[in-house]
Amino acid sequence: MTPVILLAADQKSAEVTDWAARVGWVVGLLLFVALVYWLMREGWKWRGTLQGDLPELPTAPSAPGAARLTMTGRYHGSTTAGQWLDRIVAHGLGTRSRVELTLTDAGLDVVRPGASDFFIPVGALREAVLGKGIAGKVLTEGGLLVVTWEHGGRLIDSGFRSDHAAEHGAWVDAINSMINKSETEGAR
Repeated sequence: MTPVILLAADQKSAEVTDWAARVGWVVGLLLFVALVYWLMREGWKWRGTLQGDLPELPTAPSAPGAARLTMTGRYHGSTTAGQWLDRIVAHGLGTRSRVELTLTDAGLDVVRPGASDFFIPVGALREAVLGKGIAGKVLTEGGLLVVTWEHGGRLIDSGFRSDHAAEHGAWVDAINSMINKSETEGAR
């Protein structure tokens, strides 16, 4: 039994003799990672160029009225309506961020610290639903407030997640009732 233990004790790793090859592989790998990152960034900029026909986003009016609902949470992005993987990146709509939403009689005010704020007038709102995914972000069923709105002749879905997911239902009801009220008044 002793010879087996001695053999195991004598085994060592081989000395690294070709440092140039090792350094070459590490440098090559770092260059590859940098190339992939650069290509992803160029693709993002190219997508923004393709969506350049989207007009500037509206800003909140100076007197939007009293707040019906407020919410803090996360903005997960905007996509072409019905196509939850077709992200819209023009005008900063593709940037995920924290969000403070305020629903007033004038519309939906989207304040994003560190990103571009925008406003969705009540006349541009089309629908609010509970969803589970948008722009590569998948959550549990009903874990996402998805607001469909029109801007520049294009229907857009924007996804929001509240810090308190139980609030989503009240938001869906409030937005959809505002849309119905607006349509009823417009038909008169």
